[in-house]
Amino acid sequence: MTDQESASTDHWHAPLRHIRGAELSGDTRQTAGMTRLEAISGRTVGSEKLWMGRTHVAPATNSGDHHHGEAETAIYVVSGHPVFVFAEGSAETRLETQPGDYIFVPPYVPHREENPGDEEAIVVIARSTQEGIVVNLPSLWTVD
Repeated sequence: MTDQESASTDHWHAPLRHIRGAELSGDTRQTAGMTRLEAISGRTVGSEKLWMGRTHVAPATNSGDHHHGEAETAIYVVSGHPVFVFAEGSAETRLETQPGDYIFVPPYVPHREENPGDEEAIVVIARSTQEGIVVNLPSLWTVD
């Protein structure tokens, strides 16, 4: 094995990466009514199994309906009181949150974020893929 091959497989000595909050990229798939910012991804740090970022939803705003493909999504509410809406049968279900709450979104589940409040809602998102998969939909009941 060459020194270069050894170095590329030396997981004990890989560098940590520092992404400053002010350096997040908005060059991601977007959904109407929200702004996604990418922090950790294959593109930004070379991650292989993880995507992480932050989403902002302005006051009195709803996102469009969407899903995140095969990715499992974990959401941590930083500020505001966002509402996460999804379809259960023929009814909409609404999960009202507050700072400190977590939401889990299974793969392929259509949903939207709503911010009925008068302050911006900010959440941190982690996904089980290294891409920020976003599939925008015309409704929660659309099968794509």
